[in-house]
Amino acid sequence: MTMLATDRPAAVSTAERSRRRTLTRSGLITAAFVAPALVLRVAGLHPDPVLALIIFGAAVVSASFLLAWAAEAAQIDVSGGMATAVLALIAVLPEYAVDLYYAYVSGHNADYTQYAAANMTGSNRLLMGLGWPVVVLVSIVVARKAGDAKATGLALQPTNRVELGFLLIAGVIAFAIPASGQIHFGLGLALLAWFGFYLYKVSHGDVEEPDLIGTAAALGELPDRGRRIVVVGLFLASGAVILLCAKPFADNLVAAGTELGIDRFLLVQWLAPLASEAPEFIVATIFATRGKGTAAIATLISSKVNQWTLLIGSLPLAHLLGGGGFSLQLDQRQVEEVLLTATQTMMGVALLLALRFHRAAAGTLLGLFVVQFPIASTHGRLLLCGAYTAVAVVALTRNRRHLAATVRAPFFGTAIRHSGHPHHQVPDP
Repeated sequence: MTMLATDRPAAVSTAERSRRRTLTRSGLITAAFVAPALVLRVAGLHPDPVLALIIFGAAVVSASFLLAWAAEAAQIDVSGGMATAVLALIAVLPEYAVDLYYAYVSGHNADYTQYAAANMTGSNRLLMGLGWPVVVLVSIVVARKAGDAKATGLALQPTNRVELGFLLIAGVIAFAIPASGQIHFGLGLALLAWFGFYLYKVSHGDVEEPDLIGTAAALGELPDRGRRIVVVGLFLASGAVILLCAKPFADNLVAAGTELGIDRFLLVQWLAPLASEAPEFIVATIFATRGKGTAAIATLISSKVNQWTLLIGSLPLAHLLGGGGFSLQLDQRQVEEVLLTATQTMMGVALLLALRFHRAAAGTLLGLFVVQFPIASTHGRLLLCGAYTAVAVVALTRNRRHLAATVRAPFFGTAIRHSGHPHHQVPDP
């Protein structure tokens, strides 16, 4: 008994030291990447566009990590619909700040319309074409290493049908964009209303304990008062960094494309979303490596809903506030990119209607995502749209008995929201 009494404080002390090391290490690393960008902003310095892009991009990525950790840890204390809504809006700030800046500037500079469309379509296709398949494939590898030699996919939970239903309906509505050649203010309001209903649905869903890892878990194990102070501080600090760095990052992204001779549309379409979504991808992949693939893919499906509702719905509003009209007019290239994104979404949803994400489905999504990069013509993009549509039709035919349930799910299904203290300990780094 004496040994047990002696060992307990030692174990607590070890856990405390581990937590402090994790928080200190994370804080120092992010500060090292944020500091140069803040110095440039405060001093008003304007280095070479490529160097500035690297500096401000690193700051945006670092701030995104801070925001992700804070948002995950805040789930412990969040309760009620309004708190959930505020938390959701804060969490998507880094991903949307750059795109909304482009949309705002397009209100008085039409050249920036293409960049708003590029960022929006890039972030959407990157999430589904790369994020979803990687999580599934990693989950299969982990399951096989754990002894399940027959693992060929990832099973989703019945509650995930709610998110799929929201995504399905939002994706269908979004076809109005390529059909009309514009993102109208009225459509934006409809998508924002759909997002609001999604938040309401999630905030009134069944409560599930949050599953935290790494730095977020270390934050979650802090005493209640200290955790709340730190989380609020992280929200404020990361938000300030993102607001300070979004404009120079976006402007230097365009300038760097000119200097390097790279298509600026493509640079904005892929580099900006990759930077802002990196923390989310990394966290989801870590969950998958720890055998929590279902939770990881559920998070990415939810993010996809946010993109098709909150992001697209906000673009015409930002355009209007920037001095533009009630619609964001798209040219032929932008219409084709939105059509590609919409057909990819329909394919992804159709493949998951049975709540089973097979290896073949993941491979198809990833393969078609990779194939798009050499395509530089209207004919090629339309052929790829046809490929997405063909796969969607086949999957929809096979899973047709689940379609009605998926359409009903947003209205009658039960979602999951995370709240309360996590039930696990902080893992040693």
